[in-house]
Amino acid sequence: MKRSVILALFSLFAFQGICQQKQMSLEQAVLKQWSEFRPQSYTNFEWRPEMSAFTHVDGNNLVEVSALGGVARVLVSLDEINSVLKANSLPEAKRLMYAWVGKDELRLTVMPYFVFYNVDTKQVVRKLKMVDDAENIDINPNGSMLAYTIGNNLNIIDANDAITAITSDDNSGIVNGQSVHRSEFGITGGTFWSPKGNLLAYYRMDETMVTSYPLVDITQRIGTVENIRYPMAGMKSHEVTLHIYNVGTKQSVAIKTGEPKEQYLTNVAWSSDEKLVYIAVLNREQNHLKLNRYNASTGEFEATLFEEQDNEYVEPLNPLQFMPNNANQFLWQSRRDGWNHLYLYSTNGELIKQITTGAWEVKQVIGIDAKRGVIYFTATKDSPVEQHLYSVNTKSGALLRLTNGEGTHNPRLSSDYKFFVDFYSSISVPGRVDLCSSKGKTVRNLITAPNPYDGYNIPLPQLLTLKASDGTALYGRMIKPWDFDSTKKYPVVVYVYGGPHSQLVTNSWMGGARLWESYMANKGYILFTLDNRGTSNRGANFEQAIHRNLGVNEIADQMVGLNYLKGLNYVDSERIGVHGWSFGGFMTISLMLKQPETFKVGVAGGPVTDWKFYEVMYGERYMDTPDENPDGYKNADLKNYVTNLKGDLLIIHDDMDKTVVLQHSLTLLHEFVKGGVPVDFFVYPQHDHNVMGKDRVHLIDKIIRYFDEKL
Repeated sequence: MKRSVILALFSLFAFQGICQQKQMSLEQAVLKQWSEFRPQSYTNFEWRPEMSAFTHVDGNNLVEVSALGGVARVLVSLDEINSVLKANSLPEAKRLMYAWVGKDELRLTVMPYFVFYNVDTKQVVRKLKMVDDAENIDINPNGSMLAYTIGNNLNIIDANDAITAITSDDNSGIVNGQSVHRSEFGITGGTFWSPKGNLLAYYRMDETMVTSYPLVDITQRIGTVENIRYPMAGMKSHEVTLHIYNVGTKQSVAIKTGEPKEQYLTNVAWSSDEKLVYIAVLNREQNHLKLNRYNASTGEFEATLFEEQDNEYVEPLNPLQFMPNNANQFLWQSRRDGWNHLYLYSTNGELIKQITTGAWEVKQVIGIDAKRGVIYFTATKDSPVEQHLYSVNTKSGALLRLTNGEGTHNPRLSSDYKFFVDFYSSISVPGRVDLCSSKGKTVRNLITAPNPYDGYNIPLPQLLTLKASDGTALYGRMIKPWDFDSTKKYPVVVYVYGGPHSQLVTNSWMGGARLWESYMANKGYILFTLDNRGTSNRGANFEQAIHRNLGVNEIADQMVGLNYLKGLNYVDSERIGVHGWSFGGFMTISLMLKQPETFKVGVAGGPVTDWKFYEVMYGERYMDTPDENPDGYKNADLKNYVTNLKGDLLIIHDDMDKTVVLQHSLTLLHEFVKGGVPVDFFVYPQHDHNVMGKDRVHLIDKIIRYFDEKL
C-alpha cells in the first residue's frame, strides 16, 4: 500500500475518532463537574471513632470496611433507619446523611431534626429539632442542645424541644451569634461551644455606628430598600465583644477585651476544663496581635501569652490547638518567620520550640498522636502546587513524608492513628484512594478512578512553570482545544484571579480548572491561567509583595505569562482576552486599562474598581487606609485610566452584591461615559457577588458569547 494512502486512512480514522467523541453541553460543563463528572470516590467517607474501620454511603446502605482485613459489611440500611424513625413518630429520611459522634452513635440529618441513632441497639437515643427559619446552627459536643439564630438573636433548644432565648436585642444594628469581621481571620461562625457543652461563647457585633448601604429589592412592584451595614476602608467600623452563656445558670458574662473598641477578636479557643477562653486580639491596623487568656466565669483578662508584629500585616487564621495529653501545652500556627509553621507553647506563654521550619507552608494539622508524640499535617514542602501528608516528632523534630505520588493528597486519619485513607489526584490521575499505615506504607488500593470524561472530547490542562523577572517561579496552566493543531493560530483567554487567599493552579485533577474552561477551549480558544505574586501558599514575601500597591506586581507577573504566550507560534498575539471575577474583575479591568496594547477583549465580573469603596477588614490589610496610603489608592483607582481603553470590555455585576457593592461598577461606568469611551455592562438581578445555581449557565454563556463576538 502506498504511503500516501496509509496517511490518508490514518487521518480518516483519527478524524472519525474525534467525531465519535461526544460533545459536552454547556449545562453539563457548568453544573455537573462535581456530580455527573466527579471522579469515582467514596460518598460520605468517615472513620468510625475508636476503631480501625471506616464507613461510607453506597446507595441506600451505610457500609463499614475493616482497615485490617478489608472486609466490607452493611452496617445499617436506610430502610432499617426509616423503620426505627417511623416507630418513634419521626419523619422518614430521604437519603443517608450522617456523621459519627461516638463509637456506636450516628447523627442523622432528617429534616427538621438531627436524630442520634445507636447502630448497635438500633434505637433513637435523642433528637434535636431545627426551628423554622433557624440559621447558624451549632450542636454542642455531647449532642444535648443546639444553638441557632433567628434574625439577629441567639437561642438554644434542647432534646425536649425547650427553647431558651440567650439574647433579645430589637435593634437591627446589634447582631448576636453570627460571623463577624466580615468572615475574615478564619472566622466561619459566631458561636463556640465549650468542650463539654456546658458553656457557649458567642459574638455580639454592634453595627449601629456603621454607615448603612442601600441595596434595592426589585421583587416588589415598588422597589424597596434593603440596607446593609458596610464599613468602607478608613471609615467607622463595627465593635465586637465576646460573651459566655452558662447553660446551667442561664446567665451571660461579657469577656473584658477592653479598648480600643475597634479591634478584631479572632481564633476563639477553650481550655479543656472550660475555665478559660483564649482570643487572638488584633488591632485595626492588623500589624499587632496579642494572644490573650480570659476567665470564662468572670470575663476578666488574665494574661497576654505572647505578641506578634509585622511591618505589613499579621493575619491569624487558626485558633490554638491543645496537645491531647497535656492541658498546659498548645500548638500555634504563625508566619512569623515568613512561612506558616507550627510552634509549641506552654499556657504561661513560654515558647517551648518551633516544631516545623523551612521555606514551605503548613496547611492543616489533621491529627496529634499524644502517645507517640507525633503531629500529622499537610504542607507544601515538596512543591507549592502539591499537597502531601507529613508527620513530625515533637521531641526529635524528625520529619517524614507519608504520601506517594506527585500531586494533591487529602488524607483522612483514623482516630486511633494507625491508618489514614489517602484521597489523591494529580494533573494526570483523576482520582485514587489508598489505605495506608500511619507510617506511610500503602496497605491496599481501594479505588482507582477512570477518566470521568471518557467518551467526551474534553481537553485536559497542562501545567507550566515560568520565571518572574527576579527569578521567582510562577505556576500556570494551559488548556488547548481537543483538536489542537500546532500549525494554526489560536486566540487566548486569560482567566485570572490574582488576589490573596487564592491558588488557581495546582497539581490536581483538572489542575484547578473548572470544566467550562475546557468547554470554551473546544470553541477554538486557548485558556491560560497564572498565579501571580499576592496569591497563596508561597510564603509571606510572595503574598505581601502587593501590600499598599494592589495591581502593580500582579500585573507584572501576568505579563510574564503574556510574553510566554506571545512566543508560541500557535498563539495569535493580536487576539488575547482576559476574564476574572471579584479581585479577578479588578485584575481584568486593570490589565485592559494598563496594558491596552496587549488585551483586545475583557469580561470583568463583580470588580473592585476603587479600593476606598471596599470593606475595612480586607481593604485595610492590603492597602492601609486612604489617608495613610493616598498614592496607593490613587494608583489602583481604575477611574483614572478609562481613556486608555482600546479593546472591548464587558462589566458584569450583581444588583444585590454585599461583598463588592454595585457602586464600584457604576462609578467606573460614569467615568467611561464622561470620557466618551464605549463600554458594555450587564446586571444579574437578585444575585449576590456571583451567579450561582441554574442561572450560572446563563452567565458562562454570556461570557463565552462576548469573546466569540469580540475576540
